[in-house]
Amino acid sequence: MTRDVFNEIIHRNNRKFFAAAFRILRNQQEAEDIVQEVFMKMWLMGDKLDKYADVDALGIVMTKNSCIDMIRKRKFIDTERNGAELPGPDPSPSPFEKMVQTDNQNILNRIIDELPPLYRDLVQLREINGLSYEEISNQNGININTLRVTLSRARKIIKAKYLKYVNERA
Repeated sequence: MTRDVFNEIIHRNNRKFFAAAFRILRNQQEAEDIVQEVFMKMWLMGDKLDKYADVDALGIVMTKNSCIDMIRKRKFIDTERNGAELPGPDPSPSPFEKMVQTDNQNILNRIIDELPPLYRDLVQLREINGLSYEEISNQNGININTLRVTLSRARKIIKAKYLKYVNERA
């Protein structure tokens, strides 16, 4: 990736990434730090960045994940400063993480429901019900290789629609 192409990515996304970070963190300096960190990570990805269909959506996801990491770090530092003994990691997700998880699950369910019937049924059997390829193949009379290809195509559609949705919300 050339510097000019990357500068265009920065110019096109700087405000979007900042808005996403600020919405989560509610702190201008931390949001600016996150945006800078995300652009640095993207630059270090170099040519690997070209394999992504939607670099803008990737950046938004990276921004949100970095914000979540910062919130976790903030919780750890606050506990450490107060001199309290550090408890083990809290296995339960935070309210924000629960909200993000629920939101993502609802989006994915909607996307799966919109798939063509064959794709939808196979994705539900494999990803939701946890059936093996062999079990699905036997139940539906589909060759295992055909099943793998069909599921791969369904996953690509799901991924593309999810990234499009994330990008539109940013």
